[in-house]
Amino acid sequence: MDRTAVAKMGAVASASVCVLVGGVVLAQYIFTMKKKTGRKTKIIEMVPCMQALRLWTLLATCAVAVGQNQGQKNQECPKLNAQMPEFQKKTVHIKDPARVEEIICGLIKGGAAKLQIITDFDMTLSRFSYNGKRCPTCHNIIDNSKLITEECRKKLLQLKETYYAIEIDPALTIEEKYPYMVEWYNKSHALLIEQGLQKDKFAEVVRESDVMLKEGYENFFDKLSEHNIPVFIFSAGIGDILEEVIHQAGVYHPNVKVVSNFMDFDENGVLKGFKGELIHVYNKHDGALKNTEYFKQLKDNSNIILLGDSQGDLSMADGVANVEHILKIGYLNDKVDELLEKYMDSYDIVLVKDESLEVANSILQKIL
Repeated sequence: MDRTAVAKMGAVASASVCVLVGGVVLAQYIFTMKKKTGRKTKIIEMVPCMQALRLWTLLATCAVAVGQNQGQKNQECPKLNAQMPEFQKKTVHIKDPARVEEIICGLIKGGAAKLQIITDFDMTLSRFSYNGKRCPTCHNIIDNSKLITEECRKKLLQLKETYYAIEIDPALTIEEKYPYMVEWYNKSHALLIEQGLQKDKFAEVVRESDVMLKEGYENFFDKLSEHNIPVFIFSAGIGDILEEVIHQAGVYHPNVKVVSNFMDFDENGVLKGFKGELIHVYNKHDGALKNTEYFKQLKDNSNIILLGDSQGDLSMADGVANVEHILKIGYLNDKVDELLEKYMDSYDIVLVKDESLEVANSILQKIL
């Protein structure tokens, strides 16, 4: 028997019990009133009957309400096509819709109390492109700024052209890409340190950049803040720039925690290095395990919505010990033909060249 049938039977049973109890209470009430009043006149006898009728109406209303409530609970597990039109967009690709429905149902039943968000930032929360033009990542915001020399800019661009092709090469494994990512980040960061970047210039640099968050970001962040849902932004970008972006967008709420590559400044606010260990796109598993203390504090938040745009982002939740339900949403922005099948094998929902948070917001609307 499917869940719908079970829910319907539950609704009928609950309503029947309510009516049965009402009938017993009604009979007992009439008997008691007759015993008290005796058999006087029909007019006098009608008084307790009218009172009993009101009581019966109340109980019948109770039965209807119980049935409706059970029906509403049954509707909490939506059909993706019938009840969630956002999933009908051409950008949405799902390999196993039944499994996704089951996961979403589990997230809905867990509600706000069990939910947490784990997400990448660059090209996941931020846009990959706008009107056909590429939008910058956190690193690119610095690369394109007036804070660095033209010579440095050319070197950074050469590094990007060399290593980005490796990052998205479908013929290479993550293990094969790993050392190249370390080289890319270390070389880029070394060039930035040579430039003596000043921290107090970052706000202006972000304002002047072409960075854009995905459509629907206000609803996404504000709703999660309203319900105090923990948001863990795990980025291989530059944390100082990332924080400035979401601050200027007005969505850096107290429920948001950022783990990224943060710059280290001297007493004059000049960049002298980077704090901690390097985070790149393919070592997020290690970073997730280093943040187990954060996840331990959220031991009751066993339901996860994970958002990313690379195969490396799939490991961002590895530090969570007690996962009950996890929904993985992946943005595929580049080399779609070559990578779509691989993404559909690893992400529950794949969003192809989708510059919105519409799907995530539609799921949150059902949960919260």
